[in-house]
Amino acid sequence: MKYLELTVRTTSEASEIVADILWNYTEGGVAVSDSADVLSLLRGESGVYWDYIDDSLREERKETLVKAFLQPSRAGEIPAIMGEIAAAKERAEGFLSFGTLEESVREIDGDDWIEIWKKHFRPIHIGRIVVVPEWIRYEKEAGEEIVTLDSNMAFGTGEHETTAMCVGLLQDYLKEGDVVLDVGCGSGILGISAAKLGASHCYLTDIDPVAVSSSLHNAEKNGVADRLTVTETDLTGGLDCKADLILANITAEILARLAPAILNYLKEGGTVILSGVIRERRDLVKSAYAAQGLFAVREENRGEWFAYVLKRS
Repeated sequence: MKYLELTVRTTSEASEIVADILWNYTEGGVAVSDSADVLSLLRGESGVYWDYIDDSLREERKETLVKAFLQPSRAGEIPAIMGEIAAAKERAEGFLSFGTLEESVREIDGDDWIEIWKKHFRPIHIGRIVVVPEWIRYEKEAGEEIVTLDSNMAFGTGEHETTAMCVGLLQDYLKEGDVVLDVGCGSGILGISAAKLGASHCYLTDIDPVAVSSSLHNAEKNGVADRLTVTETDLTGGLDCKADLILANITAEILARLAPAILNYLKEGGTVILSGVIRERRDLVKSAYAAQGLFAVREENRGEWFAYVLKRS
């Protein structure tokens, strides 16, 4: 089967947002080519070390390539796709650089690419949690909790630093029987992980209907749908809960904007875990939550990304 490969040139910081938009239009997947990921591996930040690499890959590139693989029948939708990305760039003006957003399109043999794409994914170990793509057989070991994901539906596989930090911090702060709220749930990885680790109920929210469907699909696949409530909302309404632990892995400017709303859903003595903050936006986020009486008690850092654990003063 033939696919259209749509390539968008952006920045490392904006690549998640661009990829998330492209996921809404593809049945063939999305790939991100970012030199920052290679340099992170070379620095040993992922725990993986390479003793050989092509010297050309050691050079940091200013552009990140995000590729979506579209059905040929969707060629006419490409202007709308790029318009949606341009609108996201406009909303982030002054906060986040999106780069040139130059686009290119070519036809490829999709069947071959899908197999290559699937071979790229392997089980990801994050503490007790092991994230496993649905097409891979994995034998659970003692003490592990398996989160099976259909990674072909929405962003959030555990590979990205922001998600991995959230999953790791979740394990340090979740208590048995806690009520959890995941804001911007994507694939549902955080809420499903919390349910697997002993949360009594998890409330998941996202403004993207594809993410809502993906989270419900993955919750069923993992056998935790009875302990998850997934709602299409931006958190400013439509939700009735109080959480012991709130998770939000979104961009810094959205985290800052949601600070007052998040406080309204937090139980007394509760904990907030934020991720998705680039180095330059740390003060924006911390100030927004400090204004609500929530202060950082822990900071995690991987590459250019930061995550925070917040508690009331």
